Amino acid sequence: MLQAVSYIRVSKPKQGRSGLGLEAQQTAIKLFCAQHGYVIEAEYREVETGKGADALERRPELAAAMKLARKLGKGGKARAAPVIIAKLDRLSRDVHFISGLMVQRVPFIVTELGPDVDPFMLHIHAAVAEKERNRIAQRTREALAAAKARGQLLGNPAIGSARKAEADLHAAKLRHVIEPLRSLPAKRISAILNDQKVAAPRGGSWQATQVIRLLNRLDLMSA
Repeated sequence: MLQAVSYIRVSKPKQGRSGLGLEAQQTAIKLFCAQHGYVIEAEYREVETGKGADALERRPELAAAMKLARKLGKGGKARAAPVIIAKLDRLSRDVHFISGLMVQRVPFIVTELGPDVDPFMLHIHAAVAEKERNRIAQRTREALAAAKARGQLLGNPAIGSARKAEADLHAAKLRHVIEPLRSLPAKRISAILNDQKVAAPRGGSWQATQVIRLLNRLDLMSA
């Protein structure tokens, strides 16, 4: 059996907590290893969010996976063990980041591409995928701009109406508390509301901007 390290990544905290996406990657890696004679010595899981996380210092689990892969290569005298991932985009969505990884003396195997794809072909697959994502994003922006130019209402009006109704209801419940304080500065009102343990619209503490929005909403409701 050949030694290997697995690396699993999800890009949203919710996916990390629920396991959504983790199990699918695990299954793909296990099936690949059973078919091609690999044994996973360690599994590294990472949850990273947002853009700009394509750097090893912001991917501690990936860095740890690569470190173990080198160690399994018997002190560097032999080739490092491979890091196995389910899909190329789980490694990165950035072709330059992937290119940088290819010079780290650690082989990467992508299960959906098979065991014989060399680093050069990984570059090609990454570049093609990045180009296609850019094209899709551009077409989406153009379609939205065209729809807006036609006067088409974007988004779901029902959701907007429901949120407005919820905000109006919350404001109405606070009217009796806020009205006697109208003559005070917004910052002072926020401090009083916090002292009185009045719940803020989204939890946490009241801020002056929230007070101003609440007063404006009450004025609109009364108009």
